Amino acid sequence: MVFVIGNVLDAEDLAALQEAAGRLDYQDGRATAGRYAREVKTNLQAKPSPALDAIFDKVRKTLNANEMVTSIARPRRYARMLLSRYRGGMAYGTHVDDPVMNGNRTDLSFTLSLSDPATYTGGALVMEDPVEDRAITLQAGDMVLYPTSALHRVAPVTEGERVAVVGWITSWVRDPGRREILHDLDVAARGIFDTDGKTAAFDRVFKAKANLPRMWYDD
Repeated sequence: MVFVIGNVLDAEDLAALQEAAGRLDYQDGRATAGRYAREVKTNLQAKPSPALDAIFDKVRKTLNANEMVTSIARPRRYARMLLSRYRGGMAYGTHVDDPVMNGNRTDLSFTLSLSDPATYTGGALVMEDPVEDRAITLQAGDMVLYPTSALHRVAPVTEGERVAVVGWITSWVRDPGRREILHDLDVAARGIFDTDGKTAAFDRVFKAKANLPRMWYDD
């Protein structure tokens, strides 16, 4: 499933990351692409530096503190992050992300937008589907989570500049169906508690929500 999560970054953190990203040096994004993806990738990516590491550390802490992200993704670790920049004419054609990065399985991919969509045109993240493609344009500070196994592309940016942190998550729960069940139980438990308080029904749902990870989390 594809999830768009709003306001992952508050206004203060967003402004700080935008400023930090603007001070970085960038290089050809093909340097981090695989053999086949390199043929369809034209963008820029921030060069490794302590300043870039600080951005990634902030993003990691923010995602780990976000209730929706942790409920959907169950992050065990972040296999990799990149800071990408697309300018006029740049795009990333159809590809699927690597199943293993830095020795870690990749279960979910994410894009965390640092750019206001009013400042650029094009650049949608397009999830390819046998029935119908889905184009996603994020507000600044929003993010999209999607299966790393999915075919996707970044449509050409025709004007302006699109900047985002992209990353890959190794989940405690590798099976996407099980992750969906755990997320549904989180939503159900929260709904029961908010409406009726700590009832017998809440206790039963919470019991399942607590015990299934004992069965399903990776060792």
